[in-house]
Amino acid sequence: MTGFGINVLGFGAFTHGGPIEATYLVIAGGGGGGRAVGANNAGGGGAGGGGFLTGTATLISASYTVTVGGGGSTSSTDGGNSSLAGGDLTTVTSIGGGGGGSNGTSGRSGGSGGGGYGQGETGVATSGASGTAGQGNSGGSGGASGINSAGGGGGGASAAGANNSGGRGGAGGAGTASSISGSSLFYSGGGGGGSGAAGGQAAGGSGVGGSGGASSGGAGSIPTGSRGGGGGGGFRVGFADQTEPRAGASGQVVISYAGGQVATGGTITSSGGNTIHTFTSSGTFTF
Repeated sequence: MTGFGINVLGFGAFTHGGPIEATYLVIAGGGGGGRAVGANNAGGGGAGGGGFLTGTATLISASYTVTVGGGGSTSSTDGGNSSLAGGDLTTVTSIGGGGGGSNGTSGRSGGSGGGGYGQGETGVATSGASGTAGQGNSGGSGGASGINSAGGGGGGASAAGANNSGGRGGAGGAGTASSISGSSLFYSGGGGGGSGAAGGQAAGGSGVGGSGGASSGGAGSIPTGSRGGGGGGGFRVGFADQTEPRAGASGQVVISYAGGQVATGGTITSSGGNTIHTFTSSGTFTF
């Protein structure tokens, strides 16, 4: 069938006819946002986006294993790693995004790092965590200043998460765009930090990461599906005025090569003279 100018191809059996010069995109799962419970005027850290890796490879073996990392659940869980591996290929592994800081803990390191926690009642603030070189960036710091307390933003593939500011959680770090699918899409944005009583919702990175929760806007938005966005942090203002953080989005693996279809695996489309295999769950690329 045809949709949005991209042809979806049928599946069939193919004979291994020689090397494929391929371009790949390997996106890990985004981390889960940080929780804010147990004290008033608190914001959990936004989670880091999943690691972003892209490059080219000559594929010689007939079969490659594709692993797609899941998104981290709520409460500061890291996202899962994604990878592309085969006999002649040096394994390409992107690291799952780090979970956001919760209840006095710092953000967690990952592909991009989670943002720190901020809580005003007892004056606890924690730092964001580091990202993985070549894959992502650090999370922002949380802040503790009465009602102006909030969590830091999770790091994204292109930029660090922002620190909290004036009671608003830090915005998630920007993701990175890729056109490997045939359309320019952003991947691996960080989640926004949760805001205290004085702040509104903090945006997720590049529209991919989830926004943070806030008393003025409720629970944050869910990260865009299967593009490695980090989940937004939760908030707490009073015992009855709080939201849970958001889970991270799962990752994906994309393999593209010039010409007609010569391989199987994933969802197969074509665009601009290339055949594109998109994996949103683990599988095998075979030619």
